[in-house]
Formats: sequence, structure tokens, C-alpha cells
Amino acid sequence: MRFHGKVAIITGGASGIGAASVRRLHAEGASVMIADLSDTGAALAQELGERAAFQATDVADPAAVKALVAATVARFGGIDILYNNAGIGCFGETPDLAIEDWRRVIAIDLDAVFYACRAAIPEMRKRGGGVIINTASASGLAGDYGFTAYNAAKGAVVNYTRSLAIDHARDNIRANAICPGPVDTPILTDGIMQVPGLRDAWEQVVPMKRFARPEEIAAVACFLASDDASYLTGAAIPVDGGLGAHTGQPDLRAIFAAAN
Repeated sequence: MRFHGKVAIITGGASGIGAASVRRLHAEGASVMIADLSDTGAALAQELGERAAFQATDVADPAAVKALVAATVARFGGIDILYNNAGIGCFGETPDLAIEDWRRVIAIDLDAVFYACRAAIPEMRKRGGGVIINTASASGLAGDYGFTAYNAAKGAVVNYTRSLAIDHARDNIRANAICPGPVDTPILTDGIMQVPGLRDAWEQVVPMKRFARPEEIAAVACFLASDDASYLTGAAIPVDGGLGAHTGQPDLRAIFAAAN
């Protein structure tokens, strides 16, 4: 019960990493506001019962985000933890990428983080401090083929998190980013399963040879939200199965073995 008496907002909280984090924080004593556009968020709040609520929220709309923060304060009395987890991606090289797709990815993956922090930080100050966690990505630490908008947005989230950390350390507010590699979530797996062989190819470049489970990312988020991370701020933490540890060069062991 390390989060007893704490209040958390989790965007994108209806499924995947968000839902796993909702369950984990709630199980450890937090009151949790689930923010999402999916009605499954309401079902999750009803399932958890006490200390859980749902607010339908378009995180790309600053007025909706402001209303989310106000509803959380009205329901639970304040905000201690803000987990900006909502996100989308799209595929396309720069000349082929529709301007509308670029703007939508930037709006949800980057602008929404700013809107939520802008609304929540004054409430955290009233509580004497707080914690901000932003879901960035391994794709915010390096480039990917064909993920122009996503790379741009997630790279910006990483550096914005650093700015938050140094600006608000004096407010006793810590800010850190989580940078997952591939995770078994509907937003990812529903798409890749339509392309034969894609998942296998993806898993082969991850040293641990598998996708993460949402619960594994939620565990890191809960560590960052806890007092165990009391001196940790401004970090971008890879949770990627070793993906970022690899230079990208071929596995010479396999080539040498095949040659012999």
C-alpha cells in the first residue's frame, strides 16, 4: 500500500500499459482517475470500484484536459501522480506523410503532455509536490525507418521531460520518461498481426527475443511514482529488452556459424 492516500491520473488508461498501471497503482492504495476515449475505461473503473473513476477525455483538446484535472480534484481532493501515457503512431516518410497525420500524432503524443502538465502542476504545488511520468519510447531515443512523426513527438517528450524536471525540482515535483520498446498492447499488435512475419522479424532484433508485457512497463511506472525513486528526476529510462543496447550491426556469431 505504498500509494495509500495518493491520487493519480492516467491517460490512455483503458487498455495496454495504461490499464496495467491503473490496476497496479490501485492495488497499492492509490485513487485513480482513468482518462481515455474508450468506454472500456468506464468498465475498468466499475470493476475496481472504490478509489477508481473514469473521465472520457480527448487529450488533444486542452479544454478537455483542464476538465479532467478539475474532475479529479473534485472527486479525490487533489493530484499527486500524473502519468501521461496516451499515444498513437503512424507510418510514412516525410514526403508521403499527410499534414493531418503529422499534426494528429504531435497533438496526442506531445501537445497533450504539455496540456496535462500545465493543468496538473498547480494542483501538485498545493499538495507540496508530486510526480510526473511520461510515456516516451525507444523511438524517442533513436530513429526508425518510416516513423517520422512518431520519432519527432517522442524525442520531444524526452527533452520536455528534462525541462519539467529542472523547472519544477524546487516544487518537489519529479518528472521522468519511460521509453518502452515493443509492448504487447492492442494498439501495436492489432496492426502488426496483419503483416505476416512482422512480429517475428521485430522480436529477432530485440536481444530478449520478445515483446514486453504491459505489466512490466507498469512496474517501472510505479517505481518512478514511489518514494523509492525520490532522488530520480529528469531521466529517460529504456524498458526495451536490450533493444537500445545494440549498435544495429549484424550478429556475427550467426554468420560465422552458418559459414562453418
